[in-house]
Amino acid sequence: QVQLVESGGGLVQAGGSLRLSCTTSGRTFSRSAMGWFRQAPGKERECVAAISWSTGRGYYPDSVKGRFTISRDIAKKTVFLQMNSLEAGDTAVYYCAAGWPLSARMLDSRQYVDWGQGTQVTVSS
Repeated sequence: QVQLVESGGGLVQAGGSLRLSCTTSGRTFSRSAMGWFRQAPGKERECVAAISWSTGRGYYPDSVKGRFTISRDIAKKTVFLQMNSLEAGDTAVYYCAAGWPLSARMLDSRQYVDWGQGTQVTVSS
């Protein structure tokens, strides 16, 4: 099992930036990939970024491509999500997750088995 703790959420104005962190413990590298997901009230959970531990390659949906960047620090067993040009529509609870997704399904939440508690991101317009 992998334990995940998110941090870095908060209130920011539209156009601003935030950097989220996900610190892992336990059997971190028994999972091949990490993902960042978000869920707004009344909406389904969606992936905003995923990364392979081994290659460091990032995966993004079109909705955040060019604005969000995922990265990892292997030594610290931590994954980051840099969010720029934030919009009101980015307001949600953000979760990190760990799993073994196939490369073609990196953004699929069903591929992830360990989840953090989430951190709130609120973007004011």
